[in-house]
Amino acid sequence: MLRLRKYQRAAVDALDRHWDRGGEPGLVVLPTGAGKALVIAALIREWLVRAPRARICVLTHVRELVVQNHGELLSYWPEAPAGIFSAGVGRREADAQVAFCSIQSVRDRADMFGAIDLIVIDEAHLVPRSGETSYGRFLAAARAANPDLKVAGFTATPYRLDSGRLDEGEGRVFERIVYESLVGDLIHQGYLAPLVCKATALALDVSGVPKRGGEYVPSALEAAVNREWITHAAVEEMVGYGRERRAWLAFCAGLAHAAAVRDAIRQENISCETVTGEMGKRERDRIVRDFRAGKIRCLASVGVLSTGFNVPEVDLIALLRPTQSAGLYVQQVGRALRRAPGKADAIVLDYAGLVRMHGPVDAVTARSVALGPAAPGSVRAKPCPGCGALIALNASTCDACWVEPEAEDEEAPHAASAEDALPILSESISPWREVTGWRLDRGPGGSGPDRLEVALRWRGGGCRVEVCLEDSGHAREKAVQWWRAFGGAEPVPMSVAAALERADELERPDALKIDAAGRLSESVTVQFSDGRRFRDLRRWGVWRPDRRLKLG
Repeated sequence: MLRLRKYQRAAVDALDRHWDRGGEPGLVVLPTGAGKALVIAALIREWLVRAPRARICVLTHVRELVVQNHGELLSYWPEAPAGIFSAGVGRREADAQVAFCSIQSVRDRADMFGAIDLIVIDEAHLVPRSGETSYGRFLAAARAANPDLKVAGFTATPYRLDSGRLDEGEGRVFERIVYESLVGDLIHQGYLAPLVCKATALALDVSGVPKRGGEYVPSALEAAVNREWITHAAVEEMVGYGRERRAWLAFCAGLAHAAAVRDAIRQENISCETVTGEMGKRERDRIVRDFRAGKIRCLASVGVLSTGFNVPEVDLIALLRPTQSAGLYVQQVGRALRRAPGKADAIVLDYAGLVRMHGPVDAVTARSVALGPAAPGSVRAKPCPGCGALIALNASTCDACWVEPEAEDEEAPHAASAEDALPILSESISPWREVTGWRLDRGPGGSGPDRLEVALRWRGGGCRVEVCLEDSGHAREKAVQWWRAFGGAEPVPMSVAAALERADELERPDALKIDAAGRLSESVTVQFSDGRRFRDLRRWGVWRPDRRLKLG
């Protein structure tokens, strides 16, 4: 049986405690890629262990999620009494004790399932407040048959553009968020892939595009961004960043826009197909299957793939569709959060200005969304002066290159927040260590090119860093950042031999500090004689702790 991670276990337990105290519908917030389907499977099995005759319905809005959630339960519990009720899947198994349903297929058929004890709603951010909707009618009928009905919602984005937080306001379906796991925490714990967002040279201008219901008018939006010179400029930049990346997703503003992006990418001799909501399900399934298998490099998407799409290999996201919806932004970027073999991180190219508008994806919360998008002319992110990655306005370091950003002008307002506070026990757990020596040498690269090996020593311990100067793509980019951070001059050497000849250009750090970043990893900060600090040494190369390394 699959084992739950600590945060997954905590989510199930939080729902149980909420209901034991008489709580109404509860909401669980888990980032994309955090294993939401496995948590749902565990919840179902444990419910049926306690109540073997209970009836359970799992509702969602797309057939892909119906099939995924059903399959996850059977992987977790092969003997599960589960079936599917979905016209899109071609199955109507109303007699199943656990029914995975498309809401479109069952909205007026709650009576077919008898007295339902538990309803689980996946992608709960799609549940409107109005009782006269598909979800509203099904929930009302189910409660009429069983007043003790329990409801659990699961989502990565607990808010809607039209009505704000799902657990606030009149007509809300969910009483409160009972458990939330944050993107940043799961990245640092190694469960999700790190994201690097680049401030692109091209920025889409939608200042004159009208809005309706808080969102851009689709036809006007597409007309503004679907211009040949814009598309070719964006694709040229995309290709430059993506040469060494395996699977790209480009989110577009309309059918014609997606076709133009597809054609421009093909002109660069890169395979690309469009995937749209207008497409037949067989054709769409075939294209996604070929993309998953690596036969197609890029998908240009319109209105699909932001939910119910699970291809862990995605390592480049191109945001070409401006949106006022923080939820849509988070869902799109979330397609790159899953880990995959050989995938170190994912890059996000923000042509649409979404990071500046809504903030870094790990900083977008239900509370921040309640404030709405940033006002025109203001931003919620800033470019790092070292590498150009977009980071939170109140960030003290850059997670892409670990450079201390330049101080803001004194006149610039800065609101204090909890994130500005220092951990109360950080210094006593992981004090600064004086670096007593370092050595540069050639290190074996395994099956790849040789690497520059940098050994750092302190009293009682040490570590080694492998800098991938002779690699290409992302590894080379990280090596260049490392060389510059340690004082190396331009041009950055292309070989280990050249680096060793120029070793006197590099500056040895004065001190080093290690902080725990989850149970199995450490975050490392180095400090130089002039006070400059660079965070997380392991991401500049390959972090390898010395056997004598001690954390206390």
